[in-house]
Amino acid sequence: MRTSASRAFGTGWLSGVVSIALGAVGLVAVLCFHFPSLLTVPELRALYPVPLVRALLHVVLVWSFISGVISVCLRRRTTLGMIGISLTLVAALLGGSRVALDGELRSGPFLGLDWFVLNLMAYCAVFVPLERLFARRPEQGVLRNGWRTDLVYFFLSALLVQVTTLLTMMPAMTLFSWAASADIQRTVSLWSFLVQFAAILVLTDFVQYWVHRAFHRVPLLWRFHRIHHSVDVMDWLAGSRLHLVDVAVTRALTYVPIYLLGFAEPPLFAYVAFVSIQATFIHANVRFRFGPLRWVLATPQFHHWHHGAEREAIDKNFAVHLPVLDRLFGTCHLPGDRWPASYGLADGTTVPPGYARQFVAPFKGRTPGYDPGVRPRV
Repeated sequence: MRTSASRAFGTGWLSGVVSIALGAVGLVAVLCFHFPSLLTVPELRALYPVPLVRALLHVVLVWSFISGVISVCLRRRTTLGMIGISLTLVAALLGGSRVALDGELRSGPFLGLDWFVLNLMAYCAVFVPLERLFARRPEQGVLRNGWRTDLVYFFLSALLVQVTTLLTMMPAMTLFSWAASADIQRTVSLWSFLVQFAAILVLTDFVQYWVHRAFHRVPLLWRFHRIHHSVDVMDWLAGSRLHLVDVAVTRALTYVPIYLLGFAEPPLFAYVAFVSIQATFIHANVRFRFGPLRWVLATPQFHHWHHGAEREAIDKNFAVHLPVLDRLFGTCHLPGDRWPASYGLADGTTVPPGYARQFVAPFKGRTPGYDPGVRPRV
């Protein structure tokens, strides 16, 4: 049985975990050098300062090896350290920081392995310290229950970035091309950056509000969305647990007004960056309340109530960005300084553990335990 003592500083647990993490990052980077056309995002390739990347890769591999050796020396069970050392050696045997850049940097089908690594490093660098310094639940560890499953969701969402992009854009472009107006798009293009950004924010959240509400109300859709609500521990990684059908339907419908109005790329990219950060932040294990600002923009407290298991929290706070939508349509719940006491599925049911089981679960007949009396139809 694992105890906090076996993970205390000086036991070699932390150095073992660091060795594995850095060894995996180094191996992924080497593979990206070997297969750039298959494993990297085309839009990012031209931005990489290759000499700097090689220098960082060298530091990562050396640090991984040293951390692994420290872990092996300190721990009775040397598994963590040996895994980290093995990953480092495999990366070194494949070329290490001097690996040749193989293959053409052509466009076509690809996997966003580099996108995953960059996202994971950036989010860990920001949210792990944030949750340690300002945790609402300090007893909650970084590697909490279910983190492996949610990391798989995070990994696949980045790896399949091209697939999700196509699933987002194609329905709007195929089904609503008849509704696009060049005159309207020309007018919208004349708006300032801030006006376009604000318009995207309002329109997308309005659509997301009703799509999100439908996923709670319609039993067929709830089968997929209940996967997201099965998270019973809230942190920055918890927001990644979304079924592919949930992601595809929500993003495809949200993209319709963006496609029809033809917003410029700069405000659109700014919105994508904003929603990526905010959607992660509102799930985080932080105690910030933000005062009056919480009525303007969705905050962790606001969204935590959406995940709350108490009856008062059921089917509340559907907006992703703008709480005014919930206030306008009667679904807002933000009771003073209180936070939910627990999270997860309020009907007492569970979903199976692991990504594969959770992926197929919604396709296996009616929603388990679905009871409109427990989950009121809103």
